[in-house]
Amino acid sequence: MTRVGTILRLALCALAFGLMVGPHLLSRRYGRGRLAGDLPTRFHRTFLRLFGVRVTQSGTPPAPGEPALVLANHISWLDILVLGSLRPLSFVAKSEIAAWPVIGTLARLQRTVFIDRARRAATADVNATVADRLAGGDLIVLFAEGTTGDGTRLLPFRSSLVGAARAAIDGTGPERIRLQPLAITYPRRNGLPLVRAERPGIAWYGDMELAPHLSDFFANGPVDVHVVWGAPIAFEAGTDRKRATALAQASVRDALQRAVTGRPPKGAVWSGTRRLPDTASDGTASGIPAL
Repeated sequence: MTRVGTILRLALCALAFGLMVGPHLLSRRYGRGRLAGDLPTRFHRTFLRLFGVRVTQSGTPPAPGEPALVLANHISWLDILVLGSLRPLSFVAKSEIAAWPVIGTLARLQRTVFIDRARRAATADVNATVADRLAGGDLIVLFAEGTTGDGTRLLPFRSSLVGAARAAIDGTGPERIRLQPLAITYPRRNGLPLVRAERPGIAWYGDMELAPHLSDFFANGPVDVHVVWGAPIAFEAGTDRKRATALAQASVRDALQRAVTGRPPKGAVWSGTRRLPDTASDGTASGIPAL
């Protein structure tokens, strides 16, 4: 894409944002929740369409209105637009993002829950906020690695914020919360398989500078994204938080490995998109009930 083409598309995105932000704020102010949720989704879809990002998905996502805490891997700033284009949802993000130009505004409009990692009490505060949102039927996305990676390997999932699921159950919320593994993969660019050397053109991680990265992204053609909704984990009052997080991490890791290599992990038993742990005769997985 030429520089002029990029500028024109960004201008169209700005126009779309300007047309949507007013109705979005009014719908939030006067309680028209459906419109408030749909408008950010439409904006994300507009951006992706203009810049040739094609999104496909597999697996079974939560039903509309079903409370779910999504544990996803994190590769790029583009992940937010990709997931936001699928359906109304919100994110948990570090507090610094709230001050970023443009991105911070978009995050606030999408009711992002910000966490200040410098405060010791931040996790408890965020868990309480997320618990309230889950009890109200929201879909909340947590990038469980806590940072971005290159899309080749998965960093350890952090279990601390999964405590929000238990807080939702302990309050006046439902008896169980759907803990939803989700894998984001970028398998192709310009119709060809994306090799490891090309990943920095999409993945934004480490100490990469944003401006050169964006220039590379805009210049190098259409991108294919595949989102894999793994087998859900039912989080109940007696569920072990760390064990549930480990199961979600295993599900995401297996989906990523299959995307990168084109084949399931060695020795895995596949059910949809997830390697299942040993199961009991009643179908439960290592003490974690299936939904």
